Amino acid sequence: MSNHKNVNALTAGGVLISLGIVFGDIGTSPLYTLNAIFKIILGVKKGLITNPGAITPDVVLGVLSCIIWTLTLQTTIKYVIITLRADNKGEGGIFSLFSLVRKKAKWLVVPAIIGGCALLADGIITPSITVTSAIEGLTSKFDVPVIPIVLTILTMLFIIQQFGTNLVGKLFGPVMFVWFGILGVLGILFIVKDLSILRALNPYYAIHLLVTNHNAFYILGGVFLCTTGAEALYSDLGHCGRNNIRISWIFVKLTLILNYLGQGVWILQNSGNFLPGAKMNPFFMIVPDQFQIGMVILATMAAIIASQALISGSFTLISEAVRLNLWPKIRIVYPTVSKGQLYVPSINWMLWIGCCGIVLLFKESERMDAAYGLSITIAMLMTTILVSFYLRSRRFPKYSILIFFVTYIIIEGTFLVSNLTKFVHGGWVTVLIGSVLFTIMWSWFVARKIKNRFVKYVEIEDYYQILSELSSDESVPKYSSQLVYLTSANFKTEIESKIIYSIIQKEPKRADVYWLVHVDVMDEPYTLDYKVEFLIPGKLIRIDFRLGFRVEQRVNLLYRKVVEELVKNGEIDITSQYTSLNKHKIAGDFRFVLLEKHLSKFTKLSFYERQIMDYYFILKKLSLSEERSFGLDSSYVDVEKVPLIFVTPDDIELNRLAV
Repeated sequence: MSNHKNVNALTAGGVLISLGIVFGDIGTSPLYTLNAIFKIILGVKKGLITNPGAITPDVVLGVLSCIIWTLTLQTTIKYVIITLRADNKGEGGIFSLFSLVRKKAKWLVVPAIIGGCALLADGIITPSITVTSAIEGLTSKFDVPVIPIVLTILTMLFIIQQFGTNLVGKLFGPVMFVWFGILGVLGILFIVKDLSILRALNPYYAIHLLVTNHNAFYILGGVFLCTTGAEALYSDLGHCGRNNIRISWIFVKLTLILNYLGQGVWILQNSGNFLPGAKMNPFFMIVPDQFQIGMVILATMAAIIASQALISGSFTLISEAVRLNLWPKIRIVYPTVSKGQLYVPSINWMLWIGCCGIVLLFKESERMDAAYGLSITIAMLMTTILVSFYLRSRRFPKYSILIFFVTYIIIEGTFLVSNLTKFVHGGWVTVLIGSVLFTIMWSWFVARKIKNRFVKYVEIEDYYQILSELSSDESVPKYSSQLVYLTSANFKTEIESKIIYSIIQKEPKRADVYWLVHVDVMDEPYTLDYKVEFLIPGKLIRIDFRLGFRVEQRVNLLYRKVVEELVKNGEIDITSQYTSLNKHKIAGDFRFVLLEKHLSKFTKLSFYERQIMDYYFILKKLSLSEERSFGLDSSYVDVEKVPLIFVTPDDIELNRLAV
């Protein structure tokens, strides 16, 4: 809890860190937003303008007003003021939010999964478009091979992930402070040339544009690009704290608006010869010639920082999904001792392949615009649904929740439909990526529900006597001194029938002490509690771990730690019972038994369930083994295969024929 308070404390260092971690994505949006919008307005196709003369003062003011009020309504009000309230013990993000509300309605897992998949898809397109946009800034003055440079930068970015980003991360804050400062200064240099541009602060011009311009619906798809980093802002709540994010946003929003206004002045001054594209990007056009190369370098650094934030966010997202049983168990590495620093190799290289594929497919940032925005709009809609349930759980007035829900469903629904117009031009890429990710999460989730449906529990008290007698029965060879089973039974009075079958019937397993270990994933992020119950004193012991959804489930280490404390307190004796070892006070051996379920060909499932389970077992083969996922030493683990559903003779009807 103290860490939570420290993170939320408002400090200069916290504000600087939030600039580097939180606002990279939204901070690089001026690189491509106006370029994308005016490409739509001018009807640019194959480098030719099909709608000349479309740039008028009212159009420019309307576009800028749309951007300013989108940043206000979407980023400031929805995320900075409202969504940051959904603080799960200091942590944010769509799965943290889901953990807060999942008990309110079972179906809320659907928006959580859709939102998580959309964010992962966004993690592929964001590095591609930001780095490409930055490097394209050189093409206005120099003839450079953009694609090889972009691919090299992206490859280096993904390679360094395995070493941790502590050292580089310390530079993020100062670099982004300089970046935002220069954005504001560049904007002011052009604003003073035409103060009438400040009229864009009036929402009238946004409404006028949307009502009168026949391309208004398509323009909104471009306008949405200015707020795409808002979802990441909430995801990084745990790294920076609510107060630091809110204060730094004031500075960030001011500099962003100033830069957009400055770009607007340049567009008005050059409306007759403006051809949106890499060689005439208004962002770089407002930079003095002598500072072009320096600005490209700074823009590239900002793009890398934005990409790093999305990559780190993807790692955190997947690690939470694994703990919440929404993703196959995969290898997660902790390269540094810093809280929140983790590296997921499979996701890292999946993102790298995706980013490189996007760059090679679209080749230019202006073509990537079509693929950008669609997935994040979906994520924002899902967050709106979850936040509405969170506000309801916190007893907010029903009318205020209704206003919030209806307002943002309309705003984001409009953005979604406008972005869907990009579908055939590239939006299909992120929809395809998100859909593939959804099949993985949904199948893993549903398969677990199907498996749990067929888990049969029995009263453990009914087996107390036989377990005690088996433990003392020297006619049965000793299987292990300490025998450990992982159980999914939530109550101490129950145990899976398959565990009893494994101990008593499959191969009688005599042990000095039987242990049952249960892991409960809590709604809080960093809970690390346990309790011990002696079901049969000295013979059968149950340990219940209560772990937060961000805590690594290293069962082997956690179990050993508990056993050490029990021995230290004199509650158990793990000395070997073998005569030769006992007199030397040598500890007995420990052995884990894992029951691995498989699908019998006799299993009766519907066609849909059969397909889900077939897909689940394919994913299971590609994921970590049970022993590795629980951090168990394979030399002390036995894996027993058991059918998902036992088919008993009672299920078979036979007719006996007379002889």
